[in-house]
Amino acid sequence: MDKGGTSERPREHALSASLLSRVFHQPSLLYFNAVATHLSIREAARRLNVASSAVTRQVAQLEDALGIALFLRDKRRMRLSPAGEILFRHSRRLAAPMEAAVSEIEMLRGVRAGSVRIAAAESVGHSFLPRLISEFGARYPRLTIDLSIVSSGEVIDRLVEERVDIGFGFIARTPRQINVAFRRDVRIGAVMVPTHPLAGVEHLTMDMCLDHALAVARPEISIREVIEPFLRRSSTILPPMVEVNSIRMLAELALGGHYLSIMTPIGAQNEIAAGKLVFKPLEDGGLPTNRFGILVRSGSALHLAPAIFFDHAKSYFEGVELPGAIA
Repeated sequence: MDKGGTSERPREHALSASLLSRVFHQPSLLYFNAVATHLSIREAARRLNVASSAVTRQVAQLEDALGIALFLRDKRRMRLSPAGEILFRHSRRLAAPMEAAVSEIEMLRGVRAGSVRIAAAESVGHSFLPRLISEFGARYPRLTIDLSIVSSGEVIDRLVEERVDIGFGFIARTPRQINVAFRRDVRIGAVMVPTHPLAGVEHLTMDMCLDHALAVARPEISIREVIEPFLRRSSTILPPMVEVNSIRMLAELALGGHYLSIMTPIGAQNEIAAGKLVFKPLEDGGLPTNRFGILVRSGSALHLAPAIFFDHAKSYFEGVELPGAIA
């Protein structure tokens, strides 16, 4: 691995194709996949239950064999090199059938071993997944859940890169590589305390909101893409506002009383149910809904453990009432 250009690895001349085939049957490829998945030697070693030095040694052996660096380091951050990205993309496809076979054999034995990799947008992850995962874990205690809370854009990226099996997020446009296996359209509105001047307004619009202290999502959160044209249409010069990269922070700012937050009610539904916050849908003409979905990769079937989790999640969301959802 490249650790700043001081290392002589990888060696100048790669192995021949016939010798390389032997290397790919050694632990080095398994260790490489673990490091590429987590972008951390320490985390890969923990997942593999081996020493960090063993992971470093095996990956260095693979880089020597290929004659090219697979990872790059930028200060403390590790990332895949272009060669590493190519190898990871193909090696995951090679490893996936064997992992699926082992998982299914274990399921037949009644052990119910296997793993499910999930990425979820913050609002869904904090609002719904704790209960969903707890119920699933009680039913399938030997299945491992690997959950990452990221932005909706990152959810899609991880699915496309085959770093996760299932995603939960909000999407404005569906990429061709992604299939929305379950969807629900949710109204966008303003969340505020019951004493806010706009809490009693019957037909709330963006123009009305812009006359008050406003909190909105930053561009990397999907809802901002939906509301941006309406923010610009309502005012040629936007008033001062708070922009945050956290749906939970939008709810917290609304709870403070000074701000009203533009968001869906998902992420603040507990406070809304308790009467601490009020959700008022925006009624601007042409304002689209924000689409929530359970996301999977197009053109590829889920392996057994992810498929079991997907069925559980789909049943869960079919039976739960999503605040602001359009029937």
